[in-house]
Amino acid sequence: MQATLSAEMLAALHDGIVIPAHPLALDENRKLDERYQRALSRYYLASGAGGIAVGVHSTQFEIRDKEHDLFETVLRMAAEERAKAKLDHPFIMVAGICGPTEQALNEVKIALKHGYDAALLSMGGLTDWTEEAILERTKQVAAQIPVIGFYLQPSVGGRIFTYDFWRRFADIENVVAIKMAPFNRYQTIDVVRAVCNSSRRDQIALYTGNDDNIVADLFTTYRFQVDGAAVEKRIVGGLLGHWAVWTNKAVEMLEQIKKARQLGSIETKWLTTNIEVTDCNAAFFDPAHAFSGCIPGIHEVLRRQGLLKGTWCLNPHEQLSPGQSEEIDRVYRDYPHLNDDSFVAAHLQQWLED
Repeated sequence: MQATLSAEMLAALHDGIVIPAHPLALDENRKLDERYQRALSRYYLASGAGGIAVGVHSTQFEIRDKEHDLFETVLRMAAEERAKAKLDHPFIMVAGICGPTEQALNEVKIALKHGYDAALLSMGGLTDWTEEAILERTKQVAAQIPVIGFYLQPSVGGRIFTYDFWRRFADIENVVAIKMAPFNRYQTIDVVRAVCNSSRRDQIALYTGNDDNIVADLFTTYRFQVDGAAVEKRIVGGLLGHWAVWTNKAVEMLEQIKKARQLGSIETKWLTTNIEVTDCNAAFFDPAHAFSGCIPGIHEVLRRQGLLKGTWCLNPHEQLSPGQSEEIDRVYRDYPHLNDDSFVAAHLQQWLED
């Protein structure tokens, strides 16, 4: 039976929400630290975010390896925290789904078992697959659960897709959103134009994953000619590893952007904010070293706030890059208005309670 999003969740998704990518809390032995894993979920729930994505890149793909076997565990724990939370707004639980079709469908079963609302469907690791085969895989997943498509930049395991691929992708029933993270304006335009040319254009919400252009993406209205008429589409929210840190301030910023969008004009200060956020992302995600420190960078910010005990990853080779900690020092110093340290400090002990 095909799962679908409720009208309330669809409305929230199309209005635009903050969806952080949930990290993995480990102890010094690189074992799951349940106390801190739950504290992270509680942080995102309390921050005002509209959902969380679990089992995605920030949660570390190695959770699927037999030696760790943490995929279902982390999905279950986040779902349990969501069930305990008393929220006054919709909160969308997104499961990261990976691998060939059989693996993807097995992961969907686990996600549905724990009440997840949608799947962020990764195309990673399928480099030898044809676009036709990937579309068929998408159809099979979408027959089970609402799908959020994912255009990932090649430098971290993604691949380039044609405009025709995205045009056909948009036509798949139960595709409810697409996260665009190619870090490339040309490829981002391909996705938006493809969606605008689909009869399902109004059923698909567009989300930014372009960490190098977050604020500008959220202000941009795309306009294309379709059958002789102008069709417009906006990127409404974000599903971002970047928003796994300083999340409460990200929520505040998106609400301010929504209000500014309604006025129909953009103050020039937002262009400066766009660069400030991108500069912070450079410190967190480590493009200076081909993104090798992106997960430890997220962990380091959360460690400084007390939300993690260390920067450990399942892969011991994933560590902060040389100079990365100093770069995080710099953006903390230069952009104090972007961090939510005071919010975290006010609630941390409550989140860490068993």
